[in-house]
This record gives sequence, structure tokens and C-alpha cells, in this order.
Amino acid sequence: MSTAFREATPDDLAALRDLEREASLAALGHVFPPERYPFPDDAVLARWSLVLDDPSVSVLVAPAPEHGTLIVLAAYDDTTLRHLAVHPAHWGNGLASTAIEAVLRALELRGCTTASLWCLEENHRARRLYEHLGWRPAPERREAPWPPHPTEMRYTRAVGPST
Repeated sequence: MSTAFREATPDDLAALRDLEREASLAALGHVFPPERYPFPDDAVLARWSLVLDDPSVSVLVAPAPEHGTLIVLAAYDDTTLRHLAVHPAHWGNGLASTAIEAVLRALELRGCTTASLWCLEENHRARRLYEHLGWRPAPERREAPWPPHPTEMRYTRAVGPST
């Protein structure tokens, strides 16, 4: 699938939140049961506003050709893939892999030699993808910021010509 990424703008705030909500509800309902932990729309919208205002972070997005809503997002800084989401209707089409490849190319241009990311331990679909793409679990663990505060684990991957 050919994907045309562009940089997100403040006009994308609601769409970023909406895409994250759709992906989270589909992938993480077992971690964040929506009847107990409703998606934190306002907090996520505020976080995206901060992310877009942060000059050290780039946010790539791709809209669906047929209706213009966002179908994939990838946010990163100089060393870290900070956010990745694909709309569930587009899972299995290679969008996540394509977004990760674009981020790794950008990190290489920034001089990064080892990239990292954080992933919920219970996000099995994402973990399978990351490991398939050469990311390796690191020993670090931390508590996620959203209730019920599940455990996140760190992954790393070499960046550059030898990868």
C-alpha cells in the first residue's frame, strides 16, 4: 500500500485524538475496559496539543484517500517512537510497518543509532509487530500514566545502514 505521509498540524488535533481512541478501543479493551476506564478524550486532546507544540517532536499522519480522516499516525523525537496508531479498519495493510520505516529513516537522518519505544506489556499485537521488525525488549519497565496504570516495557532497535 502506498502511503503519503504529511506533518500533522493543529488542525489535526481532533483527528489525532479520534484515531488514537479508535485504535485504543480496538486493541486495548482488555487492558482498559471502556465501561470501567472510559477513553480520556479531553486529556488525550490536551496531550496532542502539547505534542504538536513541542519543536523536538515530529508527527507524521496519513489520511484515507476516500474521506480524509486520519488512518495512521507516528510521532517521534530524536531517538524515540513516541506514538503509533493505525485505524482498526486498516489493520493488516502494512501501514504500521510503513510508518515505522519512515520514522527510522528520519531518525537515521537525525544521527540516531539506537531507537527506542515504550509499549504496554499487554499490547500483544503491537509487540508481535515490533519484534517482527527487529525491535528487542529492554529490561526497563514503568507504570503507564492512564488508569489502571498497566506496565509499559521499553523496546530498542539499531538504526542505520546495518539494520
